[in-house]
Parts: sequence; structure tokens; C-alpha cells
Amino acid sequence: MKTLAIIGGGSWGTALSIVLSPKFPAVRLWVYEKDLARRMDRLRENDTFLPGFQLPTNVEIHTEIGAAVEGADAVLGVMPSHHARRLYAEMRPHLRPSMAIVSASKGLEEGTLMRISEVIRQVLGQEYKRRIAVLSGPTFAREVARGEPAAVVIASADRELARQIQEAFSGPTLRLYTNDDVIGVELGAALKNVIAIGAGVCHGLGLGNNTMAALITRGLAEITRLAVAMGAKQRTLSGLAGLGDLVLTCTGELSRNRTVGLKLARGHRLEEILASTPMVAEGVRTTYAAIELAQKAGVEMPITEQMHAMLANGQSPREAIRLLMERSLKRE
Repeated sequence: MKTLAIIGGGSWGTALSIVLSPKFPAVRLWVYEKDLARRMDRLRENDTFLPGFQLPTNVEIHTEIGAAVEGADAVLGVMPSHHARRLYAEMRPHLRPSMAIVSASKGLEEGTLMRISEVIRQVLGQEYKRRIAVLSGPTFAREVARGEPAAVVIASADRELARQIQEAFSGPTLRLYTNDDVIGVELGAALKNVIAIGAGVCHGLGLGNNTMAALITRGLAEITRLAVAMGAKQRTLSGLAGLGDLVLTCTGELSRNRTVGLKLARGHRLEEILASTPMVAEGVRTTYAAIELAQKAGVEMPITEQMHAMLANGQSPREAIRLLMERSLKRE
């Protein structure tokens, strides 16, 4: 693989362009905001989403999505999940089935409740079915951009495609593990953001380590229940894309979703929180989709239910904690 197209110039897309630049002669980074793209091209820095990091010389900035993906060997989608369908439809005329299509978006599509790889397959058609992979794991963009060691998972139904991407993307500071459980990797990536909002709530209420440990453990239990009901393998949720990403997002101060919960617990309105940053907190939209998915699958997700009551119905954080603690007693 010689040319990599990265679709999405947020913090994670920019960080990936930096860490993957030594592996590809040419990296094309598509940026939605034209004024930001002009500054990035001139200053060689993403001053909005990832300030303080220099873009390598082989990273080209694009605002035309067709030009960004045309002739690329691999296309890496790092857009927010609610923009995925539209952007893959725009890319479709410029793609060819020999390309590797890698999704690093962490969320579920509202309405359809589809995983992003399902959205891609529906938009691009069956000829791309064996060319789709998903990338996920415990990563904060700033730490990856700084060159701190990180490990992620690349999952695909085609094991050879996963192996090829593993070889193409792995380097001194980014290690990829292969997996064939696309469902488990994607659901782990999406649902951990919901639990991370709860972790922020706990921190904002001044609750300690006991509470956080219980939240992460029981959060993993309900994520696993839903993922297995949807066809995932249980062991996937014990790995990097499940437990690893959950722990990071629930405990790390760089977590956007944890920050949403923290501010909710401190009395801020959800609308104010979301409007205060250009960053996207995927967990808010994913909470709504997860509730629908759990109801359809007949799976109990009490933490997710309380997060939904807070986000959609304005329930107080302390009431959410009380209702969780007063549920009927059960076996683990």
C-alpha cells in the first residue's frame, strides 16, 4: 500500500495522519471545514482539533472528497458516525473494489441502528463486502500524536485483509492485533461511550474508586450482553476494543464522553455542553440508539437506561445513581 486517504480531519483523523505518515509515501487528509483546511495547509497544524502537532510533509490536505480517495490503496474513515452514510455515498463514484475500506468511526447510526460497517456495505454494495475492516482500541488522539505506544484491533470478515492492514499500519508506536469479530469490535467501541458518560457523572458527584470500579465492571457486563445477543464473541469484549477502550474512556481526562457526564453532574444543560466544543461526543447519540437496540434484542441494560433518562428526559444524576442501587437484587 502506497497511498492512504483519511476521511475526517478531527483530532483522531489528524493523529492517525501523523502516526501513519512514515508507513505511506502519500497520506491524503480530507477536511470538511474549508477554512480549517486552508490553515492546516499553510501552518501544517490542526489548530482547532489537535493544536501543537506538526503535520508531516507527506500529508496532503484536501477539501474535495473525490480527489482525496481517487486512486488510493486504502481509505480510512474517521468521520462522526452520523455523517458516515452521506460521506461514503459521496465517495462511492471514486472508489474501486480493490481498495481497503477501514472504518475508525465509533458509533451506531440513529434510526437504522446499523453499525458503521453495515452502513458502508449498504452504501457501497456487495462487491465491497470482503474489503471492509474496522479499527478500534483504547486511544486518545493527543497521546497517539505524541508517539506514545498504543495498541488497537483491526477486524474484518476477511482475515487476509485484516493481516494486510495490520502490516501496513503497524509501526514503532502503534501495534495492531487482528480479529474476525467485526460485530464485537464495533459494538464495544460504540457502547463504551455510553458508560463513559456515567463515569463522568460519578466523578462530577465526587464519588470515589469503589463506585468507578463497579460502574466499569457492570458496564462491561451489559455491553457484553447486548453484543453477544447481536452475534459477537464474548472474548472480544474482554480485549482492547471492549474492556481496554472502556477503561480508558471512563477514567481518562481526555475523554469527551466522560466530560459530558462530568458537566451534567455539575448542573450544566446538555445543549450547553454540546455547544461548548467543536468535538463530537459520540456517546450521546449512541445512548439513544443503544436503548432501541437493547429493546429489540430483549437485553437488559440498566446503566444505559439511566443515561438515557438523564440525556433525553432530564433526570438528575443523583436520581440515576439511586435507581441503579435500588434495583432488585440479582446473581452476578
